[in-house]
Amino acid sequence: MPLQKLAFRPGVNRESTTYTNEGGYYASNKIRFRSGQPEKVGGWTADTGLNNSTLKPTTGTLWGVARGMLNWLNLAGYNLLAIGTNLKYYIQNGTNGAFYDVTPLRTTTTAGEVTFAATNGSTTITVTDVGHGAQTGDFVTFSGAIALSTQTYTADIATDTITFTTALANGTTLQLFTTTSAPAGLSTGITYFVVNSNTPAASCKLSLTSGGVAIDITSVGVGTQTFALTTGITATILNAEFQITYVSSNSYTITSSVAANASDTGSGGGATVGAYQLTTGQDVYSQNVGWGAGTWGGIIPGTTTTTVSGGTLSNSNTTVTVTSTTGFTASGNILIDSETIFYGAIGSATTFTGCVRGLQGNGVGGAVGSGAATTHTSGTSVVQSTNFIGWGSPATVGIGVQLRSWSHSNFGEDLIFNARGGALFYWANAASASTFNRGQLLGPSASIVTKAGTVTTDAYCPTVANFVMVSDASRFVIAFGCNDSVASSTVQDPLLIYWSNQESFTVWYPAVTNQAGSYRLSHGSQIVTAIQTRQEILVLTDSAIYSMQYLGPPYVWGFQIMGDNISIAGPNAIATANNITYWMGTDKFYMYSGRVQTLPSTLRQYVYNDINLTQSYQFMAGTNEGYNEVWWQYCSADSTVIDRYVIYNHLDNIWYYGDWDNYAGNNQGRTAWLDSALREYPMAATYGVAGGSANTLLVYHENGVDDGTVNPSVPISSTLTSSDFDIGDGHNFGFVWRLIPDLSFDGSSVNLPQASFTVLPRTFPGAAYGPSNDPDVISTQNYQNQRTYAIQQFTQQVYVRIRGRQMAFQVSSDTLGVQWQLGIPRIDIRPDGRR
Repeated sequence: MPLQKLAFRPGVNRESTTYTNEGGYYASNKIRFRSGQPEKVGGWTADTGLNNSTLKPTTGTLWGVARGMLNWLNLAGYNLLAIGTNLKYYIQNGTNGAFYDVTPLRTTTTAGEVTFAATNGSTTITVTDVGHGAQTGDFVTFSGAIALSTQTYTADIATDTITFTTALANGTTLQLFTTTSAPAGLSTGITYFVVNSNTPAASCKLSLTSGGVAIDITSVGVGTQTFALTTGITATILNAEFQITYVSSNSYTITSSVAANASDTGSGGGATVGAYQLTTGQDVYSQNVGWGAGTWGGIIPGTTTTTVSGGTLSNSNTTVTVTSTTGFTASGNILIDSETIFYGAIGSATTFTGCVRGLQGNGVGGAVGSGAATTHTSGTSVVQSTNFIGWGSPATVGIGVQLRSWSHSNFGEDLIFNARGGALFYWANAASASTFNRGQLLGPSASIVTKAGTVTTDAYCPTVANFVMVSDASRFVIAFGCNDSVASSTVQDPLLIYWSNQESFTVWYPAVTNQAGSYRLSHGSQIVTAIQTRQEILVLTDSAIYSMQYLGPPYVWGFQIMGDNISIAGPNAIATANNITYWMGTDKFYMYSGRVQTLPSTLRQYVYNDINLTQSYQFMAGTNEGYNEVWWQYCSADSTVIDRYVIYNHLDNIWYYGDWDNYAGNNQGRTAWLDSALREYPMAATYGVAGGSANTLLVYHENGVDDGTVNPSVPISSTLTSSDFDIGDGHNFGFVWRLIPDLSFDGSSVNLPQASFTVLPRTFPGAAYGPSNDPDVISTQNYQNQRTYAIQQFTQQVYVRIRGRQMAFQVSSDTLGVQWQLGIPRIDIRPDGRR
């Protein structure tokens, strides 16, 4: 028989059986099609920029999982990249440049509101701040604190002796903290060594060196002076950024970089200030948990409240005295701080009796508690919690906590951004282009510091929105799904659109002298997302798509519904390529080119038969214009993190797909994507730890041929498998004894790159594939110094022994430095009977 060419249609088709799709490809991973021929995808490398913060995650570069990126140039020519994660908001200065934490502050305390308490030998420090409003995972930065190992003293100028409250051994190091004047001869900020220690009397002298000459103290100074040991919990350790673990509404814990010692008995002084960053968000969608179903910390149906009375309640009292027991059930549970207490009866108008303290999750009366028995001060809130649904406990309502996603847009060289369901924020370039200050709240009557000076918004700026955008046409700031501030409402309307005056982010009140205004959409229950195209802004609700076009005064913006009864998976599942907008719905793909159309997909069943739609707000679209591709990242049915992708090649109108292997110690799923003309390679954010749901690593695609996120690099495993094809007419068996490869290794970076060819035989469409050979096709050329060759030289033919009525063909590679593109290989077949 003549040689049989293995020429297959480009693209992958899973809409029918592997036999029905004869002449095409059926399975793929880490491959693409270019000019109709399949090849391995390009590699990726990690951005080497460092996190400029002192508090860094143990994995990845950035805290949290990234859900949005934006790239732009400021007037100084700096190439800036904004990255929003569920925990923080960053701006990177240049490719491989430093990442600056610009997360806005939620609140800042006054001096002295924050105090510390340490335990000898422990790195856990308890922070007390009444009504702090933080949750586990939030971040706080302290300033003005002094060391916890404080020592008061008396000084004898005649003998240069200092007597402390406790004895200190020779060689102990201290520093002086003072509010006014230090003792003459001593200075603040200098480390001193104890010498001539008189342990029984707790007296000693001080020297600038260990065992050195004592310092001559000429006077005792005036005002209040305090010494602190330089070991244990020092001021340097406390005046830093920490991540919070929630304990109660008035306290939380942080983790110190060193363990406390026995001298760390202080509270940090009376001047400590706590700067709390924006409350953190979820990295995945969580369904039926108390935090999202009601107030922060849980739900208490039919809540009745009172306060502790009669002095401090100890951790052993079985009678709880309160201001009033009116309205409480005859027996049940009460919540004080984080402690759940069961009471057997109401003893009087002001007492609960027969109490069981510190219930843990399934205590008497079915309590849901998390705190051990502890003391509570008079005036602390007491809440009826018999039917309490606590943090992390399944709720009976069908409400969940949506993950945090970001929208952002440039206002000139500055940035306006929004965490979905939260406030608007403004980040301004500083007078010094290398200074990166925190974002500022953009709300009613807010003072915004810009490079040009301070400006103040009017009283009608929205306080909450689901999406923000700055229009290309005439530069309006547009808030989607916001509150109606002009009507003095703070309630979020998920279908309301507000826009500021032209060329202004400060004027929001509509007047005849400006172009500020609003419009409420009528189709759908919420605005999911919006995207700017060449001549319009497309606004997508959960059931319709609108065209928003600038008209000028008096109407300013016009709205036209372009399609109804459509869907979109999430706010980031949309992208525009070649002036056509593509998005992923909840059951199919769509495209818009002036009218809405279903985007036919040869992978629709494959994608939607194995998908986790509860995590659809994680789904993300991005373009790879160098290869005419639109990528969608999504979660398979059994995954709560991104683990698969599907690609549409809009030039060739074909589809292919793959998965993100959990290898090299990391889940490789992409959580954000940006193909920017301002940077050399398409950018993506990936998880910084195995299994996902951790921190962010920025990577550059189409850079190299391997996975360069680890050192040393690891190979990218790529595979492409054809559908079954008949041997002849499929009536007789065929015996394949020889395969003639056709392959290019251009782009490889090693000597003698290789790929594997496999022929998979079987007798009937319902039979398993039989034994196969996996011969390697090896180049005879060196690609280390020369990346391309006009004439390819590789294994000329390979010998196999394969018998079947139908067969599938597979090409794969899993070695370092290999890049390949498949041509049209041929097989040599002999007839081999009917059985």
